Amino acid sequence: MKESKGDRAFTLFNYIFLTIVAVVVLYPLIFVLSASLSNPEYVISGDIWLWPKEFTVEAYQKVFQNPDIMNGFINTLKYTFFGTLLNIVMTICAAYPLSRRHLKGKGFIMAFMVFTMFFSGGLIPTYLLIRDLGMINTFWVMIIPNAVAVWNIIIMRTFFQSIPYELEESAMIDGAGNFRILWSIVLPLSLPVMAVMVLFYAVGHWNSYFQALIYLQDQDKFPLQLILRQILIQGQADDMIKATSESFLAQKLSVEGLKYAVLIVANLPMLMLYPFLQRYFVKGVMIGSLKG
Repeated sequence: MKESKGDRAFTLFNYIFLTIVAVVVLYPLIFVLSASLSNPEYVISGDIWLWPKEFTVEAYQKVFQNPDIMNGFINTLKYTFFGTLLNIVMTICAAYPLSRRHLKGKGFIMAFMVFTMFFSGGLIPTYLLIRDLGMINTFWVMIIPNAVAVWNIIIMRTFFQSIPYELEESAMIDGAGNFRILWSIVLPLSLPVMAVMVLFYAVGHWNSYFQALIYLQDQDKFPLQLILRQILIQGQADDMIKATSESFLAQKLSVEGLKYAVLIVANLPMLMLYPFLQRYFVKGVMIGSLKG
């Protein structure tokens, strides 16, 4: 079918507009990457625009040699892995029963859960509850309090409801129970929405720092984001550079390079996760949000 001039103009406009958006989105990441691989003198003087100048990996060497940063990185991996695993299990356990036709009182249960999306006890009552449960300054305080998100339950429940009921009905005739139906039929058909949930939960855990700031006291339990906050906001990167015969200016240059290197290290795992889940992302969100 031959395109009209208006169609071609609209397509050209879309390409130009999306290219501009891509440049605006990608440039900060490219700049941070270039700055982390450049001589800090050029970074401070503002000479870095796109490509690194005087290529060096000294900042990354300092990052991987620093015990606080590497310990925070390992802690964040643990919090993200176990937290996301618990999130997915809890979300499935809540969403599947609520998607069943024969569940009595599911309207009341959903209304009760939705209520918590708009009203909460607040920070102080939550802290007192966490303290009374004995989870202050423990591994579990980073996982259990945020074990499930109501919005994600709604998305997954709606996706489960979109699966043809005839498939489950035929399995019931063959003698399958709810657990068998969930494991053999529902979950294999729900890979798109599960990928979306993994992405949502994993990014949330990876970027979380406020919870650690409130509940954790020992630095050896701090996640990477809290270490990054200390470097970028509180200016504690100087403490991470060993005081040798370097001049004050040289130490400041090392700190500047360290900041950008830590930013790359902190964001790289999530950037690597996106391509593997991207093909499921749009399908999972659209079906989970729109079908019912």
